[in-house]
Amino acid sequence: MKKMLLASLALLLAGQALAADPISQRKDALKQYKPVIGEMGKMLKGDTPYNKDEFAKLAVKLEQLSQQPWQYFPAGSGAGRTDARPEIWSKPADWQKAIERHKAATANLKQTAQGGDLAAVRKAFADTQQTCKACHKDFRKD
Repeated sequence: MKKMLLASLALLLAGQALAADPISQRKDALKQYKPVIGEMGKMLKGDTPYNKDEFAKLAVKLEQLSQQPWQYFPAGSGAGRTDARPEIWSKPADWQKAIERHKAATANLKQTAQGGDLAAVRKAFADTQQTCKACHKDFRKD
C-alpha cells in the first residue's frame, strides 16, 4: 500500500513538472492551430463545402488560440529542445509586434467570418496566414 501511494505521488509530481514546462506548454498550444487552420483552408480551397456558420466557429476558435501560446515563452526557455530563435528574447519589441499583428489578424478574421462575404473571408484568412509565416520566418528555426 505504501509503495502504491509513493508511486501515485511520483506520477502526480511528474505530471506537474511536465505541465510546468513552458516549452511543452507552448508546443501543445501551437499544435492546436493546425487542425483549425487546416479545416478552414479546406473550406476556402473547396476541398470541403464552405459553411459560413462552421467557418465562423473555427474563426472564433482560432482567435481564442491566438491568445494562448505567448505566455509560454519566458526568458531562458529558448535553449534545448525548441525551434524558437533567440531573437524572441533578444528583440522583445519585435516579438511583441509580431504577436500583436497575429492577434489583430485573427480578430479581424473572426469578425469578417461573421459576415460571410467569401471574398472578404479569403482575404482575412490570407492575412492571418501571412502573420503566421512572418513570425516563423523571423522567430522560428526551420
